Amino acid sequence: MYAGSLTHQSCIPRVPALLAEKAGRPGCYGHVHFHKEKGYVIQSNLSQTDHEAFLKQLHERPQQPIGKWLRAPAHVHYKAFRMSDPPTQRLASRTEFQSLLSHWKVPAETTYVRENFGYGVKEGKDGDRLIVLWQAHTEYYNYQLWHLLSPASSAPMFGPLNFPEYTFPIEPLGSVVCRLDILLTTGLLPSRHVLRELMPGPVLYGSRIFNEQTCAVTNFTPDVHGRERYWISVGPSLEDPARLKDIVDAIARIETYYHLLLMQLPLFSAAVDQTYKFEQVHLKQREIITSHIMRANSEDLQRWLNTLTQDLLKTNRMAGKLHFELSASLPYDKIVHATLASTAEQPMDFYRPISDYVLNRIAGVAEGYQQLLRRVDILRGGFEGMMVIIRTRLDLILEAHNLSLLQSVDKTTKSQVILQHTVEGLSVIVIAYYLAGLAGYVFKGLYELGWLRSAELASAIFVPIAIALAFAVMSISKKYLDKKMGEEQPAAKGNKQEG
Repeated sequence: MYAGSLTHQSCIPRVPALLAEKAGRPGCYGHVHFHKEKGYVIQSNLSQTDHEAFLKQLHERPQQPIGKWLRAPAHVHYKAFRMSDPPTQRLASRTEFQSLLSHWKVPAETTYVRENFGYGVKEGKDGDRLIVLWQAHTEYYNYQLWHLLSPASSAPMFGPLNFPEYTFPIEPLGSVVCRLDILLTTGLLPSRHVLRELMPGPVLYGSRIFNEQTCAVTNFTPDVHGRERYWISVGPSLEDPARLKDIVDAIARIETYYHLLLMQLPLFSAAVDQTYKFEQVHLKQREIITSHIMRANSEDLQRWLNTLTQDLLKTNRMAGKLHFELSASLPYDKIVHATLASTAEQPMDFYRPISDYVLNRIAGVAEGYQQLLRRVDILRGGFEGMMVIIRTRLDLILEAHNLSLLQSVDKTTKSQVILQHTVEGLSVIVIAYYLAGLAGYVFKGLYELGWLRSAELASAIFVPIAIALAFAVMSISKKYLDKKMGEEQPAAKGNKQEG
């Protein structure tokens, strides 16, 4: 969520949003990237013509032409609505505004609609004038509905707009941020007694804003229609009617952004309690783990790791939601303070300053939100740190187990080598024994034929020869098998790589 717009002196620029909306794709136009610490980094691939068009759009103020239609007295209704899905609902709000213009039969020649701003002007038969302004911001959109009374009309009063056949027939998108009922009059401000009857509530707040002549009084208490009432007297003369728009814009900006700040208080309160519970759980887990980790086996470590992983997932979900909802609180707070400063507020007798109420309501709220975000980030870092320690301990246990296994394998391999040599030696003896036995039968046959003098002597002489033959057979067989296996292993590796 990011605050501000082209017409607001926001702490977060609307340039990336304008680029995205111009491209018809939220968050991207050319190469537009957002970095939380560095802000927006824009690598534009716009042509020269596109640059010129964008610069023209950036510097123009499309709301200025309505100044020629403004006058006092005037009755203004202001409505602001927070969008739950800004990329979709921002476009839908423009369609909604166009349907309102069609419903009120606003002439096309006095209609102006852009991506994020539009207005329409309609003249009544009795000289009254209806001006409808719509503006879509990053997180919310709003309407300003101006009923400018003719000189022959009676003074405006709080309540519904009395423009002929005026209705507001649609159900706006999103949730209500604030509604204002503003009276702009010339001359002197009504007496405190009269204003007290028109603005019920515990306290009346009033200040001089922008100059010595402009006085604003409010009670910050919604009426039966849910609107907060403002009576603004611009003095006996009004040299610049467009100044009326600046006054209403300033009040609307203050009301909208301090309401956006306070709207997150229920979420903040619930998150504070949840964060406290997570912190207590993490503290207990850390004490248990640090005191038992050196004696814990792999099963204990795995169980702790699973528990911490579940807690980290819950914390990440909470952190994601909080960052989405509360990350814009500091810009909103700065917008409120900057707008109050721009009004050059001066106190009025018998009234508490308007800034007292607003600043008392938002004092410490934005910083409290940021402090909660920091607590959640620290908590998340604590879970991650404990998980790293447990994983390290598991790795050490695994390495020790692998080292023990390697030592065991080494001993087994040595034993197998000794056994193999023993078996090979026995094999030579067995083969030599069988060769000598077979040769003995041959020598006996030759003796019977008279070809040998002594069969026993021939058998005795053949024993070393049999041993040599057995050793040669074993050596040749071993070399052949080693060569065969060496040829098969590269072929198997080649088949795996091809597969």
